[in-house]
Amino acid sequence: MPSLSPWRIEQFLTAGTTAVTTKAQGDALENLVAYVFGTVPGITLTRRDAKNAFKTEEIDLAFWNERDPSGLFFLPHIILVECKNWSSRVGSEHVSWFDTKLRSRGLSFGVLVAVNGITGKGSNRTEAHSVIAKALSEQRQLIVITADELRSLTTTDALIHLLKEKLCDLAVSGGLA
Repeated sequence: MPSLSPWRIEQFLTAGTTAVTTKAQGDALENLVAYVFGTVPGITLTRRDAKNAFKTEEIDLAFWNERDPSGLFFLPHIILVECKNWSSRVGSEHVSWFDTKLRSRGLSFGVLVAVNGITGKGSNRTEAHSVIAKALSEQRQLIVITADELRSLTTTDALIHLLKEKLCDLAVSGGLA
């Protein structure tokens, strides 16, 4: 499996934290996610910062998943990713908005990359964690990836393993661990 450059990952994260505008912060995180997911066999970035037909919702990143046996074969063909490069945790309102985007498109899976995580506690299913538990009860799987988790990735296999672990945790605990 391809290697991921810890230096490059840190460069993207640093670009986000030192950016002058919120758009540049968001772009840096989107660039990082595009880089990391782009190393997975069968994954292609197809859309970026795309609005729906009504111009009411924006999708940060959309990937096409060929479901390569050595890649993300266990995930659907379309993977939407929401990126939040915030200095604080992402609250329930924004997690709910991402879930709404998935629901309105009839999708059952999405990734929220929240640099500092989400609000609440997984064990209590409070705040933003409650949104993820509710989505799961409606057959939608939302997983959250943090900056620390991105920093820990050294290979594509590590990303695949992280996604599998998060899905298993979601299924077993009924929410995020």
